[in-house]
Amino acid sequence: MKKETEKKFFLGLPGNIIALGAVSFLTDASSEMIYPILPLFLTVTLGAGPALIGIIEGIAESTASLLKFFSGYFSDRVRKRRPIILSGYSLSTLARPLIALAGAWWQVLVIRFSDRVGKGIRSSPRDALIADSVDAANYGKAYGFHRSMDHAGAVAGPILATLILAYITSDYRSLFLLAAIPGILSLLVILFFVKETRIDRKGSSQPLTFSLKNFDSGFKMLLASVIVFTLGNSSDAFLLLRAKEAGVPAHLIPAIWAVLHIVKTLSSTPGGVMSDRVGRKRIIIAGWLVYGLVYLGFAYASSHLHIWILFIIYGIYFGMTEGVEKAFVADLVPQHLRGTAFGLYNFAIGISALPASLLFGVIWQKAGMEYAFMTGAGIAMVASVMLLGIKIKRM
Repeated sequence: MKKETEKKFFLGLPGNIIALGAVSFLTDASSEMIYPILPLFLTVTLGAGPALIGIIEGIAESTASLLKFFSGYFSDRVRKRRPIILSGYSLSTLARPLIALAGAWWQVLVIRFSDRVGKGIRSSPRDALIADSVDAANYGKAYGFHRSMDHAGAVAGPILATLILAYITSDYRSLFLLAAIPGILSLLVILFFVKETRIDRKGSSQPLTFSLKNFDSGFKMLLASVIVFTLGNSSDAFLLLRAKEAGVPAHLIPAIWAVLHIVKTLSSTPGGVMSDRVGRKRIIIAGWLVYGLVYLGFAYASSHLHIWILFIIYGIYFGMTEGVEKAFVADLVPQHLRGTAFGLYNFAIGISALPASLLFGVIWQKAGMEYAFMTGAGIAMVASVMLLGIKIKRM
């Protein structure tokens, strides 16, 4: 497929990008119809405790991180993305509604495990296909648009769940079954609108391996910087806990969470477009510095207004970094290694996220909330300095 001549659609992006954005919107809407209700279902309906919920989520997310690495490499090896993407989304779509039939917590574990396996299979090949489908000058716009659609789905899902529970049925199991509808629609979009692209390995004499030797120093430094930054990027659950401690009423916590996702949706595409114009490194460094300042703000926030402002700015940080980091990966690696590169990138974030939250929680418990947030801010500053060391050969 020649990207230069492909028909452009919304925002001047080709059909593949629009279709993949729609797939993420529908999949996230389906997932987020279930996810906020799942803890209640596990504790109230199935009698599971907090420890079991932690085990379920820990196993599920760790599995997804590991598979993101292997699926990206495999897509490079077979030179095809679309079949792997379709299989990953299919597994999640088929598994997710089965929660409605669960009669014990371990059955939910198996289903969540299957759902996350699907996410692990699809994520890296999909990220590579986005770069395969658009000109390099528009990488930032493409990844920004994709993240915007993803976050929009995260807003739509809970709203749909609320409306269904309020006006159609109050039964959790029925809600879980209805969540299959947007998931099935996402598969139809893949089948009819997502197209395969040709992966050109011309000029490459290097065999595909799991080694970092095939990548240049720029990508390796980006990977190292992302790992360091992620070690200071703890779970957003701590931010919600901080909001509660600052006196935000419990019934407004979901509203803050919704506002965060709305800001992510609105800021991701502009952030990506800006990176196309002024450079990825500048935007990511600026975003990481914003993150550090937000964490310092959470350390000293003393009113409801402070918390709301910080969450809004926090959403802007996501818009400046999520899609832009992926665009930077695409900048730094050749096409035939993109799947492997995105696998390494996603895996690096996954393996760093767990110790990040453990570190933050231990510091909060032992030294106090302020020191935990200041540590996160300090680590972000260190990662920003590391990123300055990347020498950009092409954009």
